[in-house]
Amino acid sequence: MNKNDKLHTENMKMTFIFMRLKKTSMASKQKVTELDLFMKQIKKKNPGEQEFHQAVYEVAETLMPFLDSNPKYKQAKILERIAEPDRVIMFRVGWLDDKGEFQVNRGFRIQMNNAIGPYKGGLRFHPTVYLGILKFLAFEQVFKNSLTGLPMGGGKGGTDFDPKGKSDNEVMRFCQSFMIELSKHIGADTDVPAGDIGVGGREIGFLFGQYKRLRNEFTGVLTGKSIDFGGSLIRPEATGFGTVYFVEEMLATRKDKIKGKTVVISGSGNVAQYAAEKVIALGGKVVTLSDSDGYIYDEKGITQEKLEFVMQLKNEKRGRIKEYAEKYGCQFIPRKTPWGVKCDIALPCATQNELNGDDAKKLTRNGCIAVAEGANMPSTLEAANWFIKKEILYAPGKASNAGGVAVSGLEMSQNSLRLSWTRDEVDARLKGIMKSIHASCIKYGTDANGVCNYVKGANIGGFVKVADAMLAQGLV
Repeated sequence: MNKNDKLHTENMKMTFIFMRLKKTSMASKQKVTELDLFMKQIKKKNPGEQEFHQAVYEVAETLMPFLDSNPKYKQAKILERIAEPDRVIMFRVGWLDDKGEFQVNRGFRIQMNNAIGPYKGGLRFHPTVYLGILKFLAFEQVFKNSLTGLPMGGGKGGTDFDPKGKSDNEVMRFCQSFMIELSKHIGADTDVPAGDIGVGGREIGFLFGQYKRLRNEFTGVLTGKSIDFGGSLIRPEATGFGTVYFVEEMLATRKDKIKGKTVVISGSGNVAQYAAEKVIALGGKVVTLSDSDGYIYDEKGITQEKLEFVMQLKNEKRGRIKEYAEKYGCQFIPRKTPWGVKCDIALPCATQNELNGDDAKKLTRNGCIAVAEGANMPSTLEAANWFIKKEILYAPGKASNAGGVAVSGLEMSQNSLRLSWTRDEVDARLKGIMKSIHASCIKYGTDANGVCNYVKGANIGGFVKVADAMLAQGLV
C-alpha cells in the first residue's frame, strides 16, 4: 500500500469514528431533550409543586433509557399517564375547638393509580401539607406498592391541620369532620388510607369510628388500626423494621452485617423508633435521634431501656427530644440534622429533603457505607446522585421504607379473611417482602460493572408491574 492509499484509509477511519461519535452525541442529546420536554409538560401542568417535580424527575431520569429499549410503554405513554392522578379530591374541613371557636382546614385525597389494586397510601396531618407534597407522595406510593408484590394501587391524602398542641377532643372533632367528606371516596375495595406524619393510633381510631358510624359497616377501610378492632401485629414496627431488613440485604451483597456498626438515625417518631429497636437487636449502635428542634448525640449508644424512654416521651407525653439529653447527660445540638456525625450507616427517617448534597459529602467523608431512607424522599437529588456516584449502598424510600405499606397490605388480607396472624407470621412475611424488593432492585438496577444502582432498580422494578397492567386494561 503506497503513502496516498494509507492516508486515504486513515482519513476513512477518522471519518467513520467522527460520524459514530456525532451519532452517539446526537442520541445522548435527544435523550436529554426528551427528558427536558417531559419535565416541561409536568411543570406546566403542575405549577409550583416542587416536591412533585422532584419525584417525577427522579423516576423519569432512570426510566427514559428503559423506555427507549421497550417502545411498547413509550407508545402507550405509560409514564405520562402514571404522572397524572386518576383523581384529586380537595375539600373544606370545619370543626370547633375547645373554646367553641370555628376553625377551617383543607383536606385532600390523591387517588393516583389503581391499575393493580385499590388505592393505598397514608394520611398526613401537618401544617406544611399542600397539593404538591401529597401528589409527590402518591406518585412514589404507586411504585412502592408495586414493589411489595401485593395488589395495591397508589394514593395519598391529608390536611394542613396540626395535631400538635391540640386536645384529644379537638383531634376527635377534627377527624370526625374530615371523615364526613373522605368517607364518600374510600372503601375496602376502592381506597384504603393509613397513617403518616401526624396520624397515629389515636387519629386512626377516631377516623375509623366515624367511618363505621357513617357507613354502618365494619370493614377494613383503614389500616394501622388497633389490634382490638382489626389491626395487624407488627404494623407499628413495620416501616422501621423493614428499612433495617433492607439494609441487611444490601450489606449481605458485600458480605457484611449490621452487628458492630455505628448507626445515625434522624427523626424520633414511629419509623425512627422501630428502626432503632431493630438495629439494637441486631447488634448495631444507634447514636442519634432528632426532631424539629435538633438532634441528640449519645456516644455510648441508645440502649433498649433508653429507647423505651423515647417511646414514652414521644408517643404518650408528646415531648421534645432534648429531654433525652437532659435525662441521660448527652449532647443536644439545636436546629441541626445529624449527618455530620461519624457513622457506618445512615437512616434518614424524618421528612422529605432533610439530607442535602453537603450532608451526603460529610457522610461519605466520615466513612458511611450505607444509606437507607426510612422517610419518603428525605435525600435531595444532589445527595442521591452523590451516593450513587460514590457507589455507596443507597436505598431510596420507595424500596427501603415499603415495609409499612407491605404490612398494611397484610392487614387488609387479614381483615378480608376475618382472622389474625401471629407476630412471628407477620414478621416473617415482612422480611420475605423486603427480601423480594431487594431482589427486584438487583435484577433491574445492576450495572455492567456489577454495582447495583438501587434507585434505577426500584424505579424500573416498580414501573414494570403497573405498566403491564395498564397495557392489559387498555386506555382507562
